[in-house]
Amino acid sequence: MLRAVESVLAMVEMELRRLRHDPVEIATRAIQPVLWVTVFGVVMAHRISIGVQDYVSFIAPGVVFQSATFMALAYGIMMVFERESGILKKLLSSPIPRSSVVIGRSLAGAVRASTQYIIVLASAALVGARFTGNIPLLLVGYFIVVYTCTGFTALSILIASTVKARERFMGIVGAISMPLFFTSNALYPLDIMPEAIKLLAMVNPLTYAVNALRKLVLFSDVSILEDLAALTLFNAVSLLVAMRELDKIIE
Repeated sequence: MLRAVESVLAMVEMELRRLRHDPVEIATRAIQPVLWVTVFGVVMAHRISIGVQDYVSFIAPGVVFQSATFMALAYGIMMVFERESGILKKLLSSPIPRSSVVIGRSLAGAVRASTQYIIVLASAALVGARFTGNIPLLLVGYFIVVYTCTGFTALSILIASTVKARERFMGIVGAISMPLFFTSNALYPLDIMPEAIKLLAMVNPLTYAVNALRKLVLFSDVSILEDLAALTLFNAVSLLVAMRELDKIIE
């Protein structure tokens, strides 16, 4: 058990080292979400009426996850490169359990993606968004982002395990990420959605992630057990299937 935990933490540490040596990637990844909150949010706040008083604050949690989940879903491309270079084969032939590889890589990808939480909330605050001043709740919000992105990174590993071409991998990620975003409550409340979209939103894990983060950082509301239950189910399924399919990545 201790060895498995050490393996997971080693992979997270490796990802943190990559971030430290390549901060440019974080900056470039931040451009799109910053534009969402500073341009789209501000402009649309004066043009639409959806029963939300502070639209920039309302969409900020959704934009956090739009950016973070895309980074998490794109993480698998690194494993595709590692497969082509032979690094992944060496890793999978080591004594490290497959479960530790998947959990470690999923958590590493989640930590990388979680940088968007700080960037987006800070950008939104600069244009007038209002968030809770409760530091513990803001920290819980950060861990919600990490927890959610762990499941999406596991999904990315699953895609990388079954898709051999890099171009096809990125095509699938693009086809998944935007529908996830637009069929969630990231940009508008569930109440105003057409029934068909609302049904999709109810089975979309992003809906529960956004809902939990919105409660925490906007309303200081800790009643997120239902959202956590939905996210836990999503994470469990993603991780278990990714573990089962991992060997296919080197076939």
